[in-house]
Amino acid sequence: MLSLTCSMWGQSKFVERSTDVLCLAPSATGLVKAVVENDKKGMLQLGLSTATGLALNYGLNACIKKDRPEMPENPSWSDRHAFPSTHAMAAFDGATFLMRRYGWKWGVPAYVVSTYVAWGRVHSDRHDWWDVLGGAAVGAGSALIFTRPFVKDVDLTIAPVTFGNQGTGVYVSVKF
Repeated sequence: MLSLTCSMWGQSKFVERSTDVLCLAPSATGLVKAVVENDKKGMLQLGLSTATGLALNYGLNACIKKDRPEMPENPSWSDRHAFPSTHAMAAFDGATFLMRRYGWKWGVPAYVVSTYVAWGRVHSDRHDWWDVLGGAAVGAGSALIFTRPFVKDVDLTIAPVTFGNQGTGVYVSVKF
């Protein structure tokens, strides 16, 4: 029984450490993709969404005093700043940026990583589900506010038109 307990604790430590690294993977991927595509607007949008997400997250951390779940081996973990999860915020900010800016081929894998990060924070007793859901909402929300889809070399024109006494309409032209 003792070896099983130690083994599970070791696994929990691995999960916790892996979420420390993987929470940054979606945003790092988004930044690299934007640099490769020479997408300066995308870089700006990612920067704005991440900065906004961090500001909201840390503001909520300061205002909402909520204990972390504590493992019996280490009761000093609780710092009364559990809500919302910064790891989940960072992961879902990057994933939502990738999905919205570059499409589902980039977004779906990023959401898989983000979901693992959220699960891992709960699994390693660093957060409960409300903490990671709050962090995910802050991250995704800030990315949705600032991120627009990436369209290369497209000229879109939308204009109202009239047809004399026959009526009115809308002129739409897209040049690729």
